[in-house]
Amino acid sequence: MSDAESPVPADPADALAAVAALRRLADRIEDAAVEQAMRAGWSWPQVAEALGVTRQAVHKKHARRLIDAGVKLRRR
Repeated sequence: MSDAESPVPADPADALAAVAALRRLADRIEDAAVEQAMRAGWSWPQVAEALGVTRQAVHKKHARRLIDAGVKLRRR
């Protein structure tokens, strides 16, 4: 991709702020999608595979929040 086609703002501060904002948005979308999947009866391995991470990683990142939200979690 050439500089003319690049979606990156010219100002580094603006570019880095955009990256931070996209990460926050991605995290919120991931949280909502994982909760939706778990409420639909998905297992930890299914969610992990869809996200391209390990079961342990997805469990560590999301389990406490899901429990606090009242989501019934599958054991395996």
